[in-house]
Amino acid sequence: MARYTFTGGIHPNDGKALSKDKPIRDYLPQGDLVYPCSQHIGAPAKPVVAKGDHVLRGQMIAEAGGFVSAPVFSSVSGTVKAIEPRRVVTGDLIQSIIIENDNEYTETEYPDPVPLEEMTKQEIIDCVRDAGVVGMGGAGFPTHVKLSPKDPEKIDYCIVNGAECEPYLTSDYRRMLEEPEKVVSGLKVMLALFDNARGIIAIEDNKKDCINLMKSIVKDDPRIYVKALKTKYPQGAERQMIYATTGRAINSSMLPADAGCIVDNVDTVVAIHNAVVNRKPLMERIVTVTGDAIADPCNFRVHIGTNYHELIEAAGGFKEDPVKIISGGPMMGFGIFELDLPTTKTASALLCLTNDDVSTFRPSACINCGRCVEVCPGRVMPKVLAECAEHYDNEKFVELGGMECCECGCCSFVCPAKRPLTQSIKSMRKIEMAEQKKRAAAAAASGEEKK
Repeated sequence: MARYTFTGGIHPNDGKALSKDKPIRDYLPQGDLVYPCSQHIGAPAKPVVAKGDHVLRGQMIAEAGGFVSAPVFSSVSGTVKAIEPRRVVTGDLIQSIIIENDNEYTETEYPDPVPLEEMTKQEIIDCVRDAGVVGMGGAGFPTHVKLSPKDPEKIDYCIVNGAECEPYLTSDYRRMLEEPEKVVSGLKVMLALFDNARGIIAIEDNKKDCINLMKSIVKDDPRIYVKALKTKYPQGAERQMIYATTGRAINSSMLPADAGCIVDNVDTVVAIHNAVVNRKPLMERIVTVTGDAIADPCNFRVHIGTNYHELIEAAGGFKEDPVKIISGGPMMGFGIFELDLPTTKTASALLCLTNDDVSTFRPSACINCGRCVEVCPGRVMPKVLAECAEHYDNEKFVELGGMECCECGCCSFVCPAKRPLTQSIKSMRKIEMAEQKKRAAAAAASGEEKK
């Protein structure tokens, strides 16, 4: 096995040429902005404003609803127009705060920055928590929770995930190329929390310019290393990233901290920098707007809450009517049916394609070729797990390692019979996770009764 990689994986057409050479463009929203109160894993945020209130850019508009939660901040100045359910990319209706943009972008006052070396570890974590930073690679896990493991002295590595293995996405690439100092600064903030840890900036070897740039910046820092990873999907998946960079393996029952690792993607690390060094909350992110249906594919610095319609227009509109629109990348993104949706903390890309190859597939019987097993990074048997899912056999599904699937889509991609393996397994995983929650709740209730 090659160094700095993992077993399995695929090499899809990456489509990155459309936008990788397009510098980040600042986009100022024109219309109303929509802020869902649930842009993260955990309890939804609770609105702290009311209809008619005037708010400033950087002002908290919803507070965290618990420890595993994150506050939401206005990215513009304006007036709260409504607080009501609005649709998000997953199709769910989420309680949201709608702000009428006054186009003045008047900012609130932020706390004075304090030198990193003068801050306690708890103060650093509090800054990240109070800034509403969450995992911006897609998961949306509150970052202050990730930076608060039970045994911080056992953390050996803080890893910056710069792989960006998802096809078409180039936002992290442009961020590393244009703002490398912010990435390194965010990593140094993370390292300040863990005395025994070393920093790793992990970048796929198809981004040699980023690798060389990062190496030149950290060459005098003995705690930080840059590692070139083999270009392969899903190199950026958390488990695969940890194995490729450290040789340590984790499974679905473990957290990265159990293997002595903390992993954050590039945009999240920059948000950590902004939260601690500049004392500014998470209000914007880089979004790639791309695909062969887009007139001018590009990378935008977007105010969170901006409507997707506006981003399409800013990218020149459609040069050809799209057949498929995806929030995110083609492997793990969400297909969407309308553009009247807000960008959120986890919105990395908007992909518009003139062809939808998947919809033309006609699944046929499995030919037992074993390709799905060869490419599976979780080292499970997708064909057998999909059969368990089709028969709703939870027990066998779990027994055969179904919960180890990372839903990367590799098996569906290579299947010559065009069977929707990932989709079947994903559905069964959701069912099993719901059952696990029910069993845990029942066990907790039983324990209370015994008391």
